[in-house]
Amino acid sequence: MRVVFVHGACVRDGAWWWHRTAALLRERGVPSVAPALPSCGEAGAPGGAGGPGLSEDVAAVRQVLRADDEPTVVVAHSYGGIVTAEAAAGIGSVRHLLLVSSYLPEAGQSLSDFGDGGPAPFLDIDPDAGTFEVRPELLADTFLQDCDREVQARAADHLARQSVRVTGQPVGAAAWRQIPSTYLVCAQDRGTPPRLQREFARRAGSVVELDAGHHPFLSRPAAVRDLLLSL
Repeated sequence: MRVVFVHGACVRDGAWWWHRTAALLRERGVPSVAPALPSCGEAGAPGGAGGPGLSEDVAAVRQVLRADDEPTVVVAHSYGGIVTAEAAAGIGSVRHLLLVSSYLPEAGQSLSDFGDGGPAPFLDIDPDAGTFEVRPELLADTFLQDCDREVQARAADHLARQSVRVTGQPVGAAAWRQIPSTYLVCAQDRGTPPRLQREFARRAGSVVELDAGHHPFLSRPAAVRDLLLSL
């Protein structure tokens, strides 16, 4: 078994966001990898109006999934669920999807279809540059309130300005229709309200709730490890 972690929007260095859970999985002999998402500027070209978008993110994740035929669980966090819906489609090695505070779009849906009306107050959108980001001053209180101070202090160094067009680009497939899926509702999430998560989770095969904020793989890594091992 291996785990592929697909990070969310407006961040880079997925391996850092995943590192606490990855370390616990390694102790149990389970390797993991976190693909770089080009729309977050992780492939050289910066995010922006002319930069990489959803299709490039999908291609990057598919490349990692196809590189190994080991039975795989994909952990999709937040925006990562949009990417995974298309990227995991038709990949025989993918045995389970774990959606963390995430989305399960139908083919033809985009991230914007899951909004709660208007731009989120914790986002800074620059229409001229074609990018958006999390406001650094709101990062800890919105997304990391249940994490320790070390994580909160380091997290801002792993933010990214992302191509805003990913929010309106539709996915071409819905992998969760063919692959068993579990939705992890983060009951203390201040970024994606739990009531919305529970609505999104109706499409998943099973649902688990955890008393955690938006990044349980940092604040509750043992719980996430145990859930993955149970899958």
